[in-house]
Amino acid sequence: MAEKEFAYAVARIRCKEMTLLDSAFLEQLVAAKDEDDCLRLLVEKGWESAPAEEMLAAEEEKTWALIRELVPDQQELFDALLYEADFHNAKAAVKAVCMNADPARLFLPRGTADAMEVYRAIKEREWDALPEHLREAAHEAFETLLHTQDGQLCDVILDRAALDAILAAAKRSGSDLLESWAERKVAAADMKTAVRCARTGKPLSFARRALAPCATLDADALAQAAAQGEEELTAYLAGTPYAETAKALEESFSTFERRCDNLLIEEIRPQKYNPFTVSPLAAYVLARENEVKCVRVILSGKRNGLPEQSIREKVRETYV
Repeated sequence: MAEKEFAYAVARIRCKEMTLLDSAFLEQLVAAKDEDDCLRLLVEKGWESAPAEEMLAAEEEKTWALIRELVPDQQELFDALLYEADFHNAKAAVKAVCMNADPARLFLPRGTADAMEVYRAIKEREWDALPEHLREAAHEAFETLLHTQDGQLCDVILDRAALDAILAAAKRSGSDLLESWAERKVAAADMKTAVRCARTGKPLSFARRALAPCATLDADALAQAAAQGEEELTAYLAGTPYAETAKALEESFSTFERRCDNLLIEEIRPQKYNPFTVSPLAAYVLARENEVKCVRVILSGKRNGLPEQSIREKVRETYV
């Protein structure tokens, strides 16, 4: 894509960024009396008037419709942002085939691969028909689930492969922002997995299988720390570039998860300003995904009658 075309696309994105939800508005949602009041406030902000999940799905589709309009011939630049849906759908398809169930309601939209085609290929054992980034992991996960009935190991195989694929796609994109975001995404996922391994007493072999290599964490050292328990893991994290997550973990797992997720939004804020690359477009997609997640957390909290403070503790930082 020519620099002048990116400049036009970024100019459009700059206008759209003005409509992003800020922390003050999210606080307004948290303080709303109920879910219906939240939905009314969102409609006033220009969101679709619809039941909660339909509203959220519509907003996600708006984002990707804009990207398809702005860069119609270079969608592969956004593979790193779409692969998570691909691997989720592969996971759903593998389990559906092994359990003779209907996976359609479990599929996510907007992956790079058609979910029903992924399901068909797995059902027919046509592994070569799968996209290359899914092929090996889907085959391994299928055989593992079929022969061991170990759903957790099936998940681990595909989740780890997803992180590897996201990191590789980000490097292919040529976007510094996507590369740095993917690095932090993998690191955040590894840290969350390590904590879960420590808390559930998983052996070293399991932790090693689950953690994906990345530049800012030593996956093997992280696995060894997790296998030794949460205290050792916390001490290890304190000596990494993500030392603040160790302090958060000492407070609570919820605080720790929020700190890991906030690493991602913090990474994209200062890197969105080059008007001649895909980075500002990617940053906008990530910002929109983040605000939809925040709104989903708030709506779910209201629906389940959680107190404001409990909801507030789960809401992540915003892009604006």
